[in-house]
Amino acid sequence: MSLYAGAGGMDIGFVAAGFEPIWSNELDPAAVETYTAALGGHEITCGDIRKQDLPARGSADVVIGGPPCQGFSVAGKMDPEDPRSRHVWEFLRVVEHVKPRAFVLENVKNLAVNRRWQGLRDQLLTYAAFLGYETRVHLLNAAEYGVPQARERMFMVGVAGGGHIEIAPNSGPPKTVRQALRALPAFGQPGNNSYCTAKIVPAKKPVLRRSPYAGMLFNGQGRPLDPSRPALTLPASMSGNRTPIIEDSKLVDADAPSWIEQYHADLWSGGDPASTAPDDVRRITVEEAATLQTFPVGMAFAGTQSARYRQIGNAVPPVLAEAVARGLKQRLTADRAVSLVA
Repeated sequence: MSLYAGAGGMDIGFVAAGFEPIWSNELDPAAVETYTAALGGHEITCGDIRKQDLPARGSADVVIGGPPCQGFSVAGKMDPEDPRSRHVWEFLRVVEHVKPRAFVLENVKNLAVNRRWQGLRDQLLTYAAFLGYETRVHLLNAAEYGVPQARERMFMVGVAGGGHIEIAPNSGPPKTVRQALRALPAFGQPGNNSYCTAKIVPAKKPVLRRSPYAGMLFNGQGRPLDPSRPALTLPASMSGNRTPIIEDSKLVDADAPSWIEQYHADLWSGGDPASTAPDDVRRITVEEAATLQTFPVGMAFAGTQSARYRQIGNAVPPVLAEAVARGLKQRLTADRAVSLVA
């Protein structure tokens, strides 16, 4: 069962690992349309999870989902009274109703590490134990699991009757933005032409950091991506001037001169802010954002452009979800084998 399913990032990963969805729920109609096109074939409901008729007890081996995170995120107000923060309890309410063999609750890093949420973490773990689950909190960086994005997320994994899962990171260096986007057609070609129309304007008062890919060189909060590294976390607020920026020549050729790097060097040495940026410096497309999240190349996203960017930014990267799912599958398969022998 999949709760707060969004566009299906977590589900795609679990399907790749050999799980089969039997029921899912999502509040956003555009995300439901996207999810249905990618993962249809089972019951998919749209609306508030608190108002749904849930499947019967024992109908699912695993309940997965990422309840709304805005109340916990450092990008928000970290308000304990934010009603969206209550959905972690709705998730466990469904777990209590269905009694699966395991559950996976995904959320932002802040819920795992911030002292402000220590009490809530303890309460969630205590309640999960009361329901019969041994639960561990895993803090994973997606870049260590084959995702071209340094995205840190919490996975709270509970296994009925005890036991824990191993989520082994990939060996070798992390995948870079350049490597990932090679899977797409060239910018502007069909399959990579869902443009972000927000203009790029050099900031009148740039905020400098030592790296040209940090700080604030341009209007808004869309920072340049270093093609030679994993991307920073893609936000759900993409589609306007928070959409990340890429430099085409540097994306295509690692040895090409970089206007962004030279501009940063000029500013660092006391130069004046530029009035314009070259056309070569642009914001990433919907397709590029989806690829950096490891959605399948060519997957269609429903809704307006802002809705498509939002679905991508809100998603669990499928490749990261697959790593979690494979660890959980190994645990559940071992448990079932022991049960059969007994």
